[in-house]
Amino acid sequence: MKIKRVALITPPYHSGVVESAGTWLNVGFVYIAGALRAAGFEVDYYDAMSLWHKWPDIQKRIEAFRPDVVATTSFTASIVHAIKLCGLVKEIDPRIVTVIGNVHATFSYDEMLTHDHDKIDFVVRGEGEVTLPELLTCLNSSDDPAKVPGLAFWQDGGVQVTAKRPYIQNLDALPTAWDLVEWPIYSYRAKNNARLAIVSSSRGCQQKCSFCSQQLFWAQTWRARSPENVVAELELLSQRHGVEVAMLADEIPTFDRERWVRILDLMIERQVPVKLLMETRVDDILRDADIMDKYRLAGVEHIYVGVEAGKQATLDLFKKETKVEQSKQAIDLINDADIVSETSFVLGMPDDTPESIAETVELAKHYNPDMGFFLAIAPWPYSDFYPELEPYVATKDYRKYNLVEPVVKPKNMTLAELEQELGKASQKFFMHKFQNLHKLSQWKQEFMLSVLDLLINHSYLAGQMKEAMKGGKEMPEEVKQLMRTVKGHSHGMPHAVAPIP
Repeated sequence: MKIKRVALITPPYHSGVVESAGTWLNVGFVYIAGALRAAGFEVDYYDAMSLWHKWPDIQKRIEAFRPDVVATTSFTASIVHAIKLCGLVKEIDPRIVTVIGNVHATFSYDEMLTHDHDKIDFVVRGEGEVTLPELLTCLNSSDDPAKVPGLAFWQDGGVQVTAKRPYIQNLDALPTAWDLVEWPIYSYRAKNNARLAIVSSSRGCQQKCSFCSQQLFWAQTWRARSPENVVAELELLSQRHGVEVAMLADEIPTFDRERWVRILDLMIERQVPVKLLMETRVDDILRDADIMDKYRLAGVEHIYVGVEAGKQATLDLFKKETKVEQSKQAIDLINDADIVSETSFVLGMPDDTPESIAETVELAKHYNPDMGFFLAIAPWPYSDFYPELEPYVATKDYRKYNLVEPVVKPKNMTLAELEQELGKASQKFFMHKFQNLHKLSQWKQEFMLSVLDLLINHSYLAGQMKEAMKGGKEMPEEVKQLMRTVKGHSHGMPHAVAPIP
C-alpha cells in the first residue's frame, strides 16, 4: 500500500481544566501538517478534542478521509484515549498505519508498545517534523524503519528503539499549515469569544524543575525563532485568519532578553492587533522590571508565572531555582503594569495537611495574583520526581493525571479529603479576589467578572464557586448584583476587552 493520505487526530480527552477558558488548537499539528505536505502527503488536520467529537463522529471522519496513516498526540492524561483511537483505526482498517508522538510517548514508549503493540505501529520520540515524513517515505520505499532516527516500534517480540534524532535548529524554516485549521471553533471566552491561536516562538527549557516534563523532553536545551519570523506569523494570523488573541506555547519565551525586546518593539512598531497570553519565569519578570510598560504596549495582557509553592523548602525540592520573596515581587510588577497576573500552587504532596493547604491559600492572597489555581501534583511516570512520590501514588489510571484529580495520597489525608481541600482553596482565593474587586483597574474588573462567569459556568470549579455564591455576605452589594447576573446567564457578562494601547 502506497502511503499518500495522513490524518492527524487529537484524542477526545477532556478534564474541564483548559476548556474553561476557551478552545485551544494543537500547534504541533500545524507544524507536522506543514512538514507532511512539503514532503508530498495529503493531510487532514482533525482536532477531535476541540470539536468535542465522540467516537462515532471520529469513525465517520476517518472513513470519509480514508487515510493510509493516522497519527495522534498525547500528554499523559490523554494517553488512554490516544491508544483507544489507534485501536479504533485498526478496527476500521488494520492496514492503516498508526503513530503516536508527544511527551508521554517519547518517554513511556516501552510500556505503551509492550501492552498495545497490536494498536500502535510506531512511536515518534521527540520532535516529529522530520521523523514522521522520513518514516512514511521509508515505508513507501519498503526500507527498514530501524534506519529512521527518533522511533520506537514493536518487532520480533520486543521493543525496538532507533537512534535519538538531533533537535531541529532552524525553526524559522519549518513549514506550517495554518490554512488547514478549522478556525471558527477556536475562541477565548474571557475576551468575548475572540478568535484564538497558539503560537510557538521558541522550543525548549533550560530549567531543572523536578516535577516537569518539558525540561526532560527538550534535554534542557533552548532554540528560538527570529523576532521577525514570529511577528510576521502573528500578522499573517491576524490578517488572513482573523486571530485576535494568541497564546505563546513556549515555556520560556523571554529567555533571551535581546530577542524578546526585539519582538516587543516589532509588535509596537507594526501595531500588530493581536493580544498575547504567555508564560514566563519569575526571574525573567524581575530582570525585565524596567520594560514592563513595553510589554503592555506590545499587547501582552496576561502573564502566567509558576510560583508552585509557598515554602522555600518545597521550591528547592521542585528545583525551581527561585526564592519565595521573588514570586511576590514578580506578581507585583505584572500587576503594576496593568497586565493580568496568574499563578498556580502545586499541592497534594505527601506531607500536606488541611492546615498546610490553608497556609498556602493565605500566602496566595498575599502574593495577590489576579488568578491563582491550586493544582494536584501529577507525578509523570518519567519525571525526576517520580521515584520519591511513587510510594504515595494511589492510582495508575493516567486519565486522572490532569492536575485536578489527586493521584498522590498525602500521609494524613484521603484522596477525597485532598480533593475537597483543593476545591475549598480555590473557593477561598477567588472569593477574596471578588471582595477586593474595586481595587483593580476598570478593565481588570470587567475581565475578572468574565473569569467569574467561566468559573461558575464552564470550569471544573463550578460546584465550589456556586456554593460560595450562596453566601457572599462579605461581598460589596454591587459585586453581589454582578455575581447574580453572571449566575443567571450561562454565557455570562459582557466579556472584557482589554484596551489596545
